[in-house]
Amino acid sequence: MNAFFYKEWLKNRWFYMLSAIFSLLLCLYVTLNLHRLCNLRGAAHFWEAALTKDAIFIQLLHYMPLLLGIAAGLVQFIPEMLQKRIKLTLHLPCNYFYSIGSMLLFGLCMLCCIFLLNLSALGIALRSIFAPEIVSRILLTALPWYLSGLTAYVLCAWICLEPNWKRRVLNGIVSACVLRIFFLSDTPEAYNRFLPILAVYTLLICALPFISVERFKTGKD
Repeated sequence: MNAFFYKEWLKNRWFYMLSAIFSLLLCLYVTLNLHRLCNLRGAAHFWEAALTKDAIFIQLLHYMPLLLGIAAGLVQFIPEMLQKRIKLTLHLPCNYFYSIGSMLLFGLCMLCCIFLLNLSALGIALRSIFAPEIVSRILLTALPWYLSGLTAYVLCAWICLEPNWKRRVLNGIVSACVLRIFFLSDTPEAYNRFLPILAVYTLLICALPFISVERFKTGKD
């Protein structure tokens, strides 16, 4: 597995480094802008908005994890298909569940690291303005967005690894419907009870790319 991780790191390191920098800068922009507004209007105004108007102040980040997940899947798996490297991977002297699973695990681990950095940075910055209860509310509201990024990455791999274009289109439609589940409500903490279900849901979706790989391996169209 270390060899697969190292190979994927060499291929994708610049994307993940730039993604980490971009996402952290976006988090920094959101929190610095909030600090600036607090200095102008007073923190009490924002406390009232958080408590009475369900404001969470980080809406700019709403689709950022989703877009990063999609981009990660495209950057990692499109070259594998276009340059026929996936054929070489499948002919390695190891089970393709291991090889493809290692590739997927690498991407998920990298995205998790980036997303944890984002949430940690947001938590630290927001603690200087709000009470821990409000900060927790904001972060729990954002957590489904970050789970959508992980799910989008896996679904993107599923689409890219599919050998048939018609089925890719069908997979894309299914993926759009699946990802819509993470954005059904804008109400703060609306997903709290469903977070464990969403996490399991994401884990189950990890099986889908192997269906495409099996079809690719057997030459189905």
